[in-house]
Amino acid sequence: MRTNRQEASGTQRTPLSRDRVLRAAVALADAIGIDALSMRRLAQELDVVPMALYKHVANKEELLDGMVDAVVGEVDPPATGPDWQPVVRGRILSARRVLLRHPWAARVIESRTAPTPAVLAYLDSMAGIFREGGLSADLTHHVMHAMGSRLLGFSQELFDTSGPSGPPDPALAAHYPHIAELAATAAHDEASTVGGSGSGSGSGGGGGCDDQFEFEFALDLLLDGFEGLRRRGWTSSR
Repeated sequence: MRTNRQEASGTQRTPLSRDRVLRAAVALADAIGIDALSMRRLAQELDVVPMALYKHVANKEELLDGMVDAVVGEVDPPATGPDWQPVVRGRILSARRVLLRHPWAARVIESRTAPTPAVLAYLDSMAGIFREGGLSADLTHHVMHAMGSRLLGFSQELFDTSGPSGPPDPALAAHYPHIAELAATAAHDEASTVGGSGSGSGSGGGGGCDDQFEFEFALDLLLDGFEGLRRRGWTSSR
Protein backbone atom coordinates (compact mmCIF):
# COMPACT_ATOMS: atom_id res chain seq x y z
CA MET A 1 0.00 0.00 0.00
CA ARG A 2 2.84 2.43 0.83
CA THR A 3 4.46 1.72 -2.54
CA ASN A 4 1.20 2.33 -4.39
CA ARG A 5 0.72 5.65 -2.63
CA GLN A 6 4.28 6.64 -3.45
CA GLU A 7 3.78 5.75 -7.11
CA ALA A 8 0.47 7.58 -7.24
CA SER A 9 2.02 10.75 -5.81
CA GLY A 10 5.09 10.52 -8.03
CA THR A 11 7.47 10.17 -5.06
CA GLN A 12 10.17 7.54 -4.71
CA ARG A 13 11.86 6.09 -1.64
CA THR A 14 15.51 7.13 -1.24
CA PRO A 15 17.59 3.99 -1.85
CA LEU A 16 19.13 2.53 1.26
CA SER A 17 22.94 2.59 1.35
CA ARG A 18 25.63 2.05 3.96
CA ASP A 19 26.29 5.79 4.11
CA ARG A 20 22.61 6.54 4.66
CA VAL A 21 22.36 3.87 7.36
CA LEU A 22 25.38 5.26 9.22
CA ARG A 23 24.27 8.88 8.97
CA ALA A 24 20.84 7.95 10.27
CA ALA A 25 22.37 5.94 13.13
CA VAL A 26 24.57 8.87 14.18
CA ALA A 27 21.62 11.26 14.11
CA LEU A 28 19.46 8.81 16.06
CA ALA A 29 22.15 8.29 18.72
CA ASP A 30 22.43 12.07 19.05
CA ALA A 31 18.68 12.27 19.60
CA ILE A 32 17.95 9.30 21.88
CA GLY A 33 21.37 8.24 23.23
CA ILE A 34 23.58 5.34 22.32
CA ASP A 35 22.02 2.98 24.88
CA ALA A 36 18.59 3.30 23.25
CA LEU A 37 19.92 2.70 19.75
CA SER A 38 19.07 -0.71 18.29
CA MET A 39 18.85 -2.20 14.82
CA ARG A 40 15.08 -2.35 15.15
CA ARG A 41 14.82 1.29 16.26
CA LEU A 42 17.10 2.36 13.40
CA ALA A 43 14.99 0.39 10.90
CA GLN A 44 11.90 2.21 12.17
CA GLU A 45 13.67 5.54 11.71
CA LEU A 46 14.56 4.63 8.11
CA ASP A 47 11.09 3.15 7.49
CA VAL A 48 12.49 -0.22 6.42
CA VAL A 49 12.31 -3.75 7.78
CA PRO A 50 15.23 -4.63 10.11
CA MET A 51 16.56 -7.25 7.69
CA ALA A 52 17.19 -4.50 5.12
CA LEU A 53 19.89 -3.06 7.39
CA TYR A 54 21.89 -6.28 7.36
CA LYS A 55 22.66 -5.83 3.66
CA HIS A 56 24.81 -2.84 4.69
CA VAL A 57 26.02 -3.68 8.23
CA ALA A 58 26.47 -7.25 9.39
CA ASN A 59 25.51 -6.63 13.02
CA LYS A 60 25.33 -4.02 15.80
CA GLU A 61 29.10 -4.05 16.33
CA GLU A 62 29.76 -3.30 12.68
CA LEU A 63 27.18 -0.53 12.88
CA LEU A 64 29.02 1.01 15.84
CA ASP A 65 32.34 0.74 14.00
CA GLY A 66 30.83 2.55 11.04
CA MET A 67 29.34 5.23 13.30
CA VAL A 68 32.78 5.85 14.81
CA ASP A 69 34.26 6.25 11.34
CA ALA A 70 31.45 8.62 10.34
CA VAL A 71 32.08 10.79 13.39
CA VAL A 72 35.88 10.81 12.99
CA GLY A 73 35.33 11.77 9.37
CA GLU A 74 33.85 15.08 10.59
CA VAL A 75 37.20 16.19 12.08
CA ASP A 76 38.82 19.00 10.11
CA PRO A 77 41.86 18.04 8.03
CA PRO A 78 45.17 19.32 9.41
CA ALA A 79 46.02 22.91 8.64
CA THR A 80 49.29 23.89 7.03
CA GLY A 81 51.97 25.87 8.81
CA PRO A 82 55.65 25.97 9.68
CA ASP A 83 55.14 24.98 13.32
CA TRP A 84 53.77 21.58 14.29
CA GLN A 85 52.25 22.64 17.64
CA PRO A 86 49.41 24.87 16.36
CA VAL A 87 48.65 22.31 13.65
CA VAL A 88 48.29 19.50 16.19
CA ARG A 89 46.43 21.71 18.63
CA GLY A 90 43.95 22.88 16.02
CA ARG A 91 43.17 19.40 14.82
CA ILE A 92 42.70 18.00 18.31
CA LEU A 93 40.36 20.84 19.24
CA SER A 94 38.43 20.17 16.03
CA ALA A 95 38.08 16.55 17.15
CA ARG A 96 36.82 17.78 20.50
CA ARG A 97 34.18 19.95 18.87
CA VAL A 98 33.00 16.91 16.91
CA LEU A 99 32.69 14.87 20.12
CA LEU A 100 30.75 17.67 21.78
CA ARG A 101 28.25 17.39 18.92
CA HIS A 102 28.07 13.62 19.46
CA PRO A 103 28.40 13.12 23.27
CA TRP A 104 28.00 9.33 22.98
CA ALA A 105 30.93 8.88 20.61
CA ALA A 106 33.79 8.92 23.11
CA ARG A 107 32.35 5.93 24.98
CA VAL A 108 31.83 4.01 21.74
CA ILE A 109 35.39 4.75 20.60
CA GLU A 110 36.70 3.41 23.91
CA SER A 111 34.56 0.27 23.56
CA ARG A 112 36.08 -0.81 20.23
CA THR A 113 38.37 -3.83 20.52
CA ALA A 114 40.52 -2.55 17.63
CA PRO A 115 40.85 0.85 15.96
CA THR A 116 38.47 1.37 13.06
CA PRO A 117 39.87 2.34 9.63
CA ALA A 118 39.04 6.04 10.07
CA VAL A 119 40.63 6.11 13.53
CA LEU A 120 43.76 4.42 12.19
CA ALA A 121 43.95 6.93 9.34
CA TYR A 122 43.51 9.80 11.79
CA LEU A 123 46.23 8.52 14.13
CA ASP A 124 48.55 7.90 11.19
CA SER A 125 47.99 11.47 10.05
CA MET A 126 48.71 12.82 13.53
CA ALA A 127 51.91 10.79 13.78
CA GLY A 128 52.90 12.23 10.41
CA ILE A 129 52.45 15.77 11.72
CA PHE A 130 54.77 15.03 14.64
CA ARG A 131 57.38 13.51 12.32
CA GLU A 132 57.18 16.39 9.85
CA GLY A 133 57.55 18.77 12.80
CA GLY A 134 60.97 17.33 13.56
CA LEU A 135 60.13 14.79 16.26
CA SER A 136 62.06 11.54 15.91
CA ALA A 137 60.23 8.26 15.39
CA ASP A 138 61.29 7.30 18.93
CA LEU A 139 59.90 10.49 20.48
CA THR A 140 56.74 10.31 18.36
CA HIS A 141 56.11 6.77 19.63
CA HIS A 142 56.16 7.98 23.23
CA VAL A 143 54.19 11.13 22.39
CA MET A 144 51.36 9.03 20.95
CA HIS A 145 51.28 6.97 24.16
CA ALA A 146 51.35 10.08 26.35
CA MET A 147 48.54 11.74 24.43
CA GLY A 148 46.29 8.69 24.36
CA SER A 149 42.64 9.59 23.79
CA ARG A 150 43.48 13.31 23.89
CA LEU A 151 44.51 12.89 20.27
CA LEU A 152 40.82 12.25 19.57
CA GLY A 153 39.59 15.12 21.71
CA PHE A 154 38.70 13.51 25.03
CA SER A 155 40.30 12.12 28.16
CA GLN A 156 39.29 10.09 31.18
CA GLU A 157 39.10 11.95 34.47
CA LEU A 158 39.74 10.76 38.01
CA PHE A 159 36.62 12.28 39.54
CA ASP A 160 33.00 12.82 38.60
CA THR A 161 32.06 16.42 39.43
CA SER A 162 28.55 16.24 38.03
CA GLY A 163 26.88 16.63 41.43
CA PRO A 164 25.40 19.87 42.73
CA SER A 165 27.82 22.68 43.49
CA GLY A 166 28.18 24.23 46.90
CA PRO A 167 30.34 24.10 50.01
CA PRO A 168 32.06 20.75 50.63
CA ASP A 169 30.62 18.25 53.07
CA PRO A 170 32.15 18.98 56.52
CA ALA A 171 32.93 15.27 57.00
CA LEU A 172 34.73 15.19 53.67
CA ALA A 173 36.67 18.34 54.53
CA ALA A 174 37.72 16.90 57.90
CA HIS A 175 39.09 13.67 56.44
CA TYR A 176 40.30 14.88 53.03
CA PRO A 177 41.06 18.59 53.36
CA HIS A 178 42.95 18.99 50.11
CA ILE A 179 40.29 17.24 48.03
CA ALA A 180 37.65 19.40 49.69
CA GLU A 181 39.67 22.51 48.92
CA LEU A 182 39.90 21.58 45.25
CA ALA A 183 36.19 20.75 45.09
CA ALA A 184 35.32 24.14 46.55
CA THR A 185 37.38 26.04 43.99
CA ALA A 186 36.46 24.00 40.91
CA ALA A 187 34.01 25.40 38.38
CA HIS A 188 32.97 23.18 35.47
CA ASP A 189 31.00 23.96 32.37
CA GLU A 190 28.68 21.04 31.58
CA ALA A 191 28.24 22.27 28.00
CA SER A 192 31.92 21.57 27.32
CA THR A 193 32.02 18.08 28.84
CA VAL A 194 32.82 15.18 26.51
CA GLY A 195 31.49 11.76 27.52
CA GLY A 196 31.06 11.09 31.22
CA SER A 197 28.02 9.70 32.96
CA GLY A 198 25.65 11.61 30.70
CA SER A 199 27.06 10.29 27.42
CA GLY A 200 24.40 7.66 27.00
CA SER A 201 21.41 9.90 27.63
CA GLY A 202 21.62 12.00 24.50
CA SER A 203 21.37 15.17 26.59
CA GLY A 204 24.90 16.40 25.95
CA GLY A 205 25.50 17.28 29.60
CA GLY A 206 26.55 15.14 32.51
CA GLY A 207 29.49 14.03 34.54
CA GLY A 208 33.20 14.28 34.24
CA CYS A 209 35.54 17.16 34.99
CA ASP A 210 36.95 17.35 31.50
CA ASP A 211 35.74 20.81 30.57
CA GLN A 212 37.24 22.89 27.79
CA PHE A 213 39.64 24.92 29.92
CA GLU A 214 41.07 21.86 31.65
CA PHE A 215 41.41 20.01 28.38
CA GLU A 216 43.30 22.85 26.70
CA PHE A 217 45.42 23.44 29.81
CA ALA A 218 46.66 19.84 29.80
CA LEU A 219 46.99 19.79 26.02
CA ASP A 220 49.22 22.87 26.00
CA LEU A 221 51.38 21.48 28.79
CA LEU A 222 51.92 18.29 26.82
CA LEU A 223 52.67 20.01 23.53
CA ASP A 224 55.13 22.42 25.17
CA GLY A 225 56.82 19.49 26.89
CA PHE A 226 57.12 17.55 23.65
CA GLU A 227 58.68 20.54 21.92
CA GLY A 228 61.20 20.89 24.75
CA LEU A 229 62.19 17.25 24.32
CA ARG A 230 62.51 17.69 20.56
CA ARG A 231 64.82 20.66 20.99
CA ARG A 232 67.02 18.69 23.39
CA GLY A 233 67.21 15.74 21.04
CA TRP A 234 65.67 13.44 23.63
CA THR A 235 65.66 9.69 23.07
CA SER A 236 64.29 6.89 25.22
CA SER A 237 67.72 5.25 25.32
CA ARG A 238 69.12 8.01 27.52
